[in-house]
Amino acid sequence: MGWLDSLETKIALSVSLMILIAASLTWRLSIAKVPRLRYVAVFLFGLGVFTALAGERVFHQSTDPHYVYQADAWLRGNLAIDPPPEKGDDWAHVETVTLDDNTDVRGRRLSSRPVFRTLGGDEIPLTRVRASKGQTTYMSFPPFPTLIMMPGAILGGRAGNDVVPTLLVAALCLPLLLLTLERLADAGLAQRGRVDQLLLIALFAFGTVFFFSAVQGRVWFTAHVVGVALALLYAYAAIEARNPILAGVALGLAAITRPPMAFMFPLFAFEAWRVAGGLDNWKRDRKAMLRTLARRLVPFAAPVVAIAIAAGVYNMARFGSPGEFGHTYLTVRQQAQIEQYGLFSYHYLGRNLAVALTLLPELLPKSPWVQVSGHGLALWVTTPAFLLLLWPREKNALHRTLWITVAAVALPSLLYQNSGWVQFGYRFSLDYTVFLVLLLAVGGRRFGWPTRALIAIGIAINLFGAITFARSDRYYRVAGDAYGTVVAN
Repeated sequence: MGWLDSLETKIALSVSLMILIAASLTWRLSIAKVPRLRYVAVFLFGLGVFTALAGERVFHQSTDPHYVYQADAWLRGNLAIDPPPEKGDDWAHVETVTLDDNTDVRGRRLSSRPVFRTLGGDEIPLTRVRASKGQTTYMSFPPFPTLIMMPGAILGGRAGNDVVPTLLVAALCLPLLLLTLERLADAGLAQRGRVDQLLLIALFAFGTVFFFSAVQGRVWFTAHVVGVALALLYAYAAIEARNPILAGVALGLAAITRPPMAFMFPLFAFEAWRVAGGLDNWKRDRKAMLRTLARRLVPFAAPVVAIAIAAGVYNMARFGSPGEFGHTYLTVRQQAQIEQYGLFSYHYLGRNLAVALTLLPELLPKSPWVQVSGHGLALWVTTPAFLLLLWPREKNALHRTLWITVAAVALPSLLYQNSGWVQFGYRFSLDYTVFLVLLLAVGGRRFGWPTRALIAIGIAINLFGAITFARSDRYYRVAGDAYGTVVAN
């Protein structure tokens, strides 16, 4: 393959090999003397694999470094991206115009009818617009991952590298999952041995769409990787509602990384209810139950509210609305559709369900032999081991709670105007993939050879995605897709 031929990729592979050797030595030491070094070993292993698959990307800024641009703007005291960005897609644009009464207003021109809609929502006929004072460019994505790009922006300004920070966070997800699995074991909710834990880590890291997302850089995929790390931190803190403040911080930060992840709250809420005694205790002594719940729910909610207020102030300063991160102000080809149905609507549900659950690769009679839709592959195709969730061996106290959390997080994306285009697999599933993996952990099913075979198949499929996505376009069908061409955001 052409990407293997570059000197940069060969250097990345050499570095990856050294990291993998270090991971092996660390693991051996952890078994012999220092068990806690297992966390270091799985981190190094993940970093080695992700670095190898990222290849030449490690040495360059990605094509869509939105968080780096925003970090540079913050360092210079700006909210807007000024001067406008030289690269990247999905920037938000707010236009300032002068009206016939010599007043200036900010907003955007609608594509579906001849009006100018102000930030406050007023619609003014274009006949009243006398002149345009130009556009202000903003990042249209929730801002938390910007903080991760700060060191690169300090060193390189707008040219900072966004791929390396993404790889580091992706590798950090492996020890975070191990930590969460061990907390499940401590709580008596999932008795998985070391081999099973490693199988679940391998499934998560390399057998889901996390794999191809982790090696990209680029704003959409960085957001997913950071969101997954926060979901793992949240799950760790939410089990038995042990760490309310940490759970609240993780939930709040996840919401300003990937907004659908704000709906992860059922896991902590139901765990707080369960460990407080549940319905039996509620019937016996409601006042005592309320006090017990308050001791967990108040410190959980406090950081969520504080982060929400900060995000609201940030959005107000840019777009005049606390809930507007900027997607309303994108210049995309489906703008008329958004103006008709909104960013979220039942209208999009059928398409998104089809993308998430039914899309298969297209088999061709000649090279390249197989092609993937720009909308990606169905969730069960990229991760066939998730089919086992339909037949759990056990349904413990966490089983229903995890499924409720999955459903709550999945619904906003299923109602969203975009399917995730362009992608290898249904990337929006990363908002709740952590909880699907935990469902496998608590399901009680023995990880025999059939399960291991499904995990291995998933790893092979996602390895193909990690190698080819955004490198070998011939494997991807973008033009003339049956589900319509849309722009990722």
